[in-house]
Amino acid sequence: MCGIVGFTGKHQAAPILLDGLSKLEYRGYDSAGIAVRDGEKLAEVVKSTGKLVNLYEKTDGGKAIHGTCGIGHTRWATHGVPSQTNAHPHVSGNCTGSGSGTVESDVVGVHNGIIENYVELKEKLMKHGYQFYSQTDTEVVVKLVDYYYKKYKMGPVDAIAKTMVRVRGSYALELMFKDYPGEIWAARKDSPMIIGIADGETYVASDVPTILKYTKNVYYIGNCEMARLVPGQATFYNLDGDEVEKEMTENTFSAEAAEKGGFEHFMMKEIHEQPRVALDTINSVVKGDRIDLSNVGLSDEEIKNISQIYIVACGSAWHVGMATQYVMEDLAKIPVRVELASEFRYRKPLLDKNAFYCKCGWKQYRERGGSCFLYSGRT
Repeated sequence: MCGIVGFTGKHQAAPILLDGLSKLEYRGYDSAGIAVRDGEKLAEVVKSTGKLVNLYEKTDGGKAIHGTCGIGHTRWATHGVPSQTNAHPHVSGNCTGSGSGTVESDVVGVHNGIIENYVELKEKLMKHGYQFYSQTDTEVVVKLVDYYYKKYKMGPVDAIAKTMVRVRGSYALELMFKDYPGEIWAARKDSPMIIGIADGETYVASDVPTILKYTKNVYYIGNCEMARLVPGQATFYNLDGDEVEKEMTENTFSAEAAEKGGFEHFMMKEIHEQPRVALDTINSVVKGDRIDLSNVGLSDEEIKNISQIYIVACGSAWHVGMATQYVMEDLAKIPVRVELASEFRYRKPLLDKNAFYCKCGWKQYRERGGSCFLYSGRT
């Protein structure tokens, strides 16, 4: 699962970006990269494969890259093999090589998610003279923004909005425009993204733990929304380009929960946390001597009418679902099916109106301290 970070403020951006990327290592990745701007100078892009330490050494811990505005990314390969060329950030210019170094490019961007129609978009852009150096869907999105930005002489809001309308899939985007130094433009659809503000500086990341070291005051950007980020300020827009008012939230997530806690790997920490997290999850729905699921919108009558349970998950959550299937069928005597989420979304399953589904929920995942559990809701 890819991870993204961004920063604009008074301090040097590169060390902050590298620190943020280190907090995203638990997601797994095969390469990483950053792009930093120093005032009105062109963006400096540095990418590397393998562990984050390689990028750290390549930039001398960020000290070799000057500038107070930048974006960063850890990549888990989807379209295109793991390589420096396919690593993010990507640029809009028709450059040669891997898109690294000082880039003469109007748009530089990183992306978390999958663009499902990137092939047809790529073909369209090639007809308009765009050349591609990578195999990624991300380069296509960055160049599509560039296309609308130049063709219609639009500002970033309109160019990004037009791109969002054309793109199919899920994504969280961070973009820097050459004409807008010191600014980061963000957009999201179905992929997580949070924005933090503190002391005249602005942070953006895939999830809260990435920026807890710097601020607990965050905005949650809505689905199909965009944001303009400048030092100490965030402005939000809908797809029509109209400003959207948002309330800042003080996050109560523990910074300690985002660290390895003495374990060598996050996976080991999560394994050892399972008994406590399972107990906390059960206790959250136990009221006196009974289980109360009213907080998830289920009445006792609806529970009695459940005809089948679907568990929809990926990765380790899918394995948990397989084990849960045996337990649920044994105790509740209700048929249970476990489905891979990546395949389930493309099917047209025959769902009973009284069926019940469970899926791995990101919001609940974070609220309960980072360990995955299953939550439910009616189909």
